[in-house]
Amino acid sequence: MALTEAQRFHLKRFIKELENFKGRHTELVSVYIPQDYDLNKIINHLAQEQGTASNIKSASTRKNVTDALERMIQHLKLFKRTPPNGLAAFSGNVAQREGQQDFKVWSIEPPVPLKTRIYRCDKEFVLDILSDMLESKEVYGLVVMDRRDANIALLKGKTIIPLVNTHSEVPGKFKAGGQSAQRFHRLIEGAAKDHYKKVAEYMKETFLNMEGLKGIIVGGPGPTKYDLVEGDFITNEVKKKIIAIKDLSYTGEFGLEELLEKSHDVLAEEEVMEEKKIVGRFLEMLATRQNMAAYGENDVMSKVKMGVVDILLLSDSLSDEKIEEFEKAAQPVGTNIRIISTQTREGAQLRDLGKVAAILRYEVHT
Repeated sequence: MALTEAQRFHLKRFIKELENFKGRHTELVSVYIPQDYDLNKIINHLAQEQGTASNIKSASTRKNVTDALERMIQHLKLFKRTPPNGLAAFSGNVAQREGQQDFKVWSIEPPVPLKTRIYRCDKEFVLDILSDMLESKEVYGLVVMDRRDANIALLKGKTIIPLVNTHSEVPGKFKAGGQSAQRFHRLIEGAAKDHYKKVAEYMKETFLNMEGLKGIIVGGPGPTKYDLVEGDFITNEVKKKIIAIKDLSYTGEFGLEELLEKSHDVLAEEEVMEEKKIVGRFLEMLATRQNMAAYGENDVMSKVKMGVVDILLLSDSLSDEKIEEFEKAAQPVGTNIRIISTQTREGAQLRDLGKVAAILRYEVHT
């Protein structure tokens, strides 16, 4: 399951806050509770660990561990049951100076269901499981080609990651220099087939055993892409992964961007397309019904506070503090909030417009 940008933002901020804390000894407590796991079993286990901690030789470490466990137990008792996706909780003395006490407890229901049960005392909080959730696991393969060039890339989250560029030996359009037209045609066809075989081999090497691959989208100008896919070049295992073939005007970097643009139908449920659609809607409003749109921090904030903003678009290039400021103003008036990545063309446009934009509930004349 792909995270929304809002989920990604809040999880990243949570991790960033806890990464700052370091214990002097193994006294910071991390607990991961899987979905559907009995919360009472965890609480009983932590109570047993309190008893074990009483054997710690260092008085200060013993107190820090037992007190962190006690605060963790009291915090978990606030929950009637384990949340649907499980729970990650953290507790410890985070005072900067030795000998002082500043016990804090944090917990978060992760955006992805937890499968792992962990209890650990360490010098730092165990955050790698949460950090791993920020990594997009699902990818699409992108192949753009014509008779002369081919590009193989991945779509990971919202980012196109180029992998392979290859160039064919198909001769250009020039006179055969005394060779018969038939012989020259055979040369062209032979070079084209070699090109297809090379592209097919790259596809096999790249995609055959790729974890998280949801499908391959092939595109390019003219009939070449069909020659590749329908000819006897690509192995059946790879061919089964092809989910769409698209007509394009370009190859290369522009071709990959165009392939993404023309794959709305295939990627309709992917967040990258949802973001493109919502920013596109704002830009259309700005061009055709200016009184239904606003942009720039000051103008949008005033309209949020008026309660007239339907959808608030925030660039992920804004500071965490500024995003939270807008969220705090937007939530009481029922405004929908979308955090937009700068990794798409539309996201870059939003950034260049001032990083903040809004689609209004009705026309506002100022």
